[in-house]
Amino acid sequence: MTASPLPPRPRVVVGITGASGACYGVRLLERLRALDVHTHLVVTPAGVLNAHHELGLDRDALEGLADEAHGVGDIGACIASGSHATDAMVVAPCSMKTLAAVAHGLGDNLLTRAADVTLKERRRLVLMVRETPFNLAHLRNMTAVTEMGGIVFPPLPAFYHRPQSISELVDDTVERVIELLGIGDAQPRRWTGL
Repeated sequence: MTASPLPPRPRVVVGITGASGACYGVRLLERLRALDVHTHLVVTPAGVLNAHHELGLDRDALEGLADEAHGVGDIGACIASGSHATDAMVVAPCSMKTLAAVAHGLGDNLLTRAADVTLKERRRLVLMVRETPFNLAHLRNMTAVTEMGGIVFPPLPAFYHRPQSISELVDDTVERVIELLGIGDAQPRRWTGL
């Protein structure tokens, strides 16, 4: 009797842009690895700069967290095509520039092309937008992405769990994103009422 083949590992594209909050992308990559999810990483130059400023990480350290890393200018990479099967994409954090490019279908680099592919293939796209306050262009772009089937997920902390550290806030947000992806055993803290 032959053993049945193992189901394929889920595949998720992770984008990191120059918006503040590089910790979300890094923690997401760590958790997806722990959940045995195959990850493709695309980091913009501003994303590398910000990860270095906020976390002391360079490009090599970021890319070491993923199964596969692609240059933002590598428009011929596998994730630029809908024929390459992935399950979802998360941009963590997502700058307003990237949001605008996605909202208007501007696949001008690999990150925005991969997001466009995710939408056109009707796969789950989560944008962890980081900016405040929002102007009208931001709001309209978020509406456009939502109308296309994407999920706009500003990483707003939940204080009702009484978090004791920034890491707890980041972890809870990342677990909620993983749950939205529907891949793996997400562990967000649940509200049970007063």
